[in-house]
This record gives sequence, C-alpha cells and structure tokens, in this order.
Amino acid sequence: MKTILLIEDDTALRENTAELLELSGYKVFTAPNGKIGIEKALKDTPNIIICDIMMPEIDGYGVLEVIASEESTKHIPFIFLSAKTEHKEIRKGMDMGADDYLTKPFDEQELLSAVESRLAKSIILSMRQQSTEDNHTENDDNPRNLNQLKNFFCDEGEVANYKKGETIYRKGDHSNSLFLILKGVVKTHTMDNNAKELITGLYKADDFLGFTSFDDNFPYNETATAVEDTEIVGISKKYVKDILKKSQDVSLELMNLLTDNLSEIKEQLVKMAYSSVRKKTAGTILQFAEIMNKKPDAPLRISRNDLATTAGIATESLIRTLSDFKKDGIIEIEGRDIRIVDIESLRDIE
Repeated sequence: MKTILLIEDDTALRENTAELLELSGYKVFTAPNGKIGIEKALKDTPNIIICDIMMPEIDGYGVLEVIASEESTKHIPFIFLSAKTEHKEIRKGMDMGADDYLTKPFDEQELLSAVESRLAKSIILSMRQQSTEDNHTENDDNPRNLNQLKNFFCDEGEVANYKKGETIYRKGDHSNSLFLILKGVVKTHTMDNNAKELITGLYKADDFLGFTSFDDNFPYNETATAVEDTEIVGISKKYVKDILKKSQDVSLELMNLLTDNLSEIKEQLVKMAYSSVRKKTAGTILQFAEIMNKKPDAPLRISRNDLATTAGIATESLIRTLSDFKKDGIIEIEGRDIRIVDIESLRDIE
C-alpha cells in the first residue's frame, strides 16, 4: 500500500482530505504543521508528500527545502497545496523543486489524478534507475548515440532565442560552440563573387548547426540566420570533443553526418531520430497507463514536462509528437488530459 504524508494546518481540510485518500486505497500520515511534517517525513519516508504552504512553525517552502536536502527523502514526489493562486507563488514552489501545485478548493478527481501521476512517474524513474545500476558501465553518463547527444545539449547547453531575420553567427566568427535547434528554421548562407547570397543549407528543429573544425577558434565559413523565430541551445566544442573521445558510436554517427553526401544522410538521420521520439513517447504513455492502472479509454492527467522527462526527450519534440498522434486518431487531448483512442496503433509505433 502506497503511503502519503499530508501536512495541513486546517484541521477539517486535513481530516477530510486524509479520509478521501484512505478511501482510495492509500495509507495516510498527517501533520498539523511543517515542523511535525518534517519529522514524520524523515521517520516514515512516505511515497509522496502533499503539503500546504502557509502554516505555523515552518511553512511549506521550508518543508520542501529540508526534504530536498536529505538523501533519504529528496526523491519523494512533492505536491504543494494552497489557496494562493498568484503566479509568482506557483513559480516559486516549482522552481524550488515541487512536482505539482493544487489550489484550494480542489475536487476529488483533481487530487487523485495528481497523486496517481506523481506516483507513477516515481515508479518508472525508480525502475529505470535500477535497470541502469544493474547494467552499469564505465561510460553510463556519456551519450552513446545522436539522440542522447541531443538530450545532452538540451540538459547542459545555453539556450538563446532569435527573431526572424536575426543573425546567429557570421562568416569569420570564431566557432567556439555547436548548436542544436529546438524550434524554428535557420538558413546558412554566404556571398558569391557578385555579392549574391547563396543559401548553403536549411536547418529545422532537432538539427545540429555550426559544425566546423574542432580546432579552437576556427572561423565559421558561412553565416547563419533565423528564417523564423528560432530557439537554439549551444554547447562548447570542448565538451563535444570530450564526448567523441569517449563514445565511438557518437563519433561514427557524426562522421556519417558530415560526409560528402550530407543532405541525404541528414534526412535519413532526422527520420531515424523522429521515429525514436515517437516510439519513446508512445511507450511512456503506455507505461503511465499501466502503472496508474487506467482503462484504455480513461483519461491520463500527465503534465507534458513529466512525459518528456520520463521519456528522455525534449519537451518541444514531445508536444509535436503528441500533436501527430492526435491527428492520426491515436489519442485525444483535452487540456492536460490524454485519452488513448487506439491502443494497438500506439503499441505498434516504431
């Protein structure tokens, strides 16, 4: 039986919420303030914590700070519960590491959906972590293919936004960074002897940009300009060089990407990457549905960020894939809810 720690200073709300959760099959511990809540969290190590913000002794932010700093509790999903609806308060809680935020008054289904979703995500991540530990290798944290390299860019890189027509880099600039396009379209171009622009390439979301020699300060041999509003993430060439030294597979894939038949190979690799994103997205939706014990036609209330982080893909790629699934009649989307319409097609996605 999954355990929940409910920290709430309002006696009536605490008792009513605890009863609701117990009737839904959970074992519930309660605490009337943050100080007692921290003590119970460290002692009982619940599967999930639901915590009010405005409380005596220690407020919800203080509780989360302690929970997140302790090795035994930092992995526990944390849901804030508060009457506050100001955006800055919500943002503060999420920035501190909270997994979700419910505002009072809330309905029964909203609460249960949030709890189910967070527990399911915790189980999936725990299973994957265990699998990773069981199959541990020396280079576990190093990207082993182009898709993982893209995830590394998203996790570790510096994000920059460019309006339509703005220059990302100019011919002759020192090429200290490599880029991954998160959204938008970019053209690379140069001038011929008659000062006429020659477009040398078009790049879209999920494409790499800015490859030159890996020698330090080697200049770009073309200019890159945003064709539409574009978001990119950049990584120092030094980090990419370190990855290539450790991963033969990534090196070989990049070598293929940069062969004489560049256009054809790039198109093939993009299709492969897209298929991989589709399969990861479909598998994660099915995994959530199974762990949350949902019927095939029951709605799944899962945040897009949860789906993306669990699947290990960029949020932008996930949203595009969900949109494609909807167009194909495989799922329905209403707000935060996802409903599986054709489970067999979802299972067959490659």
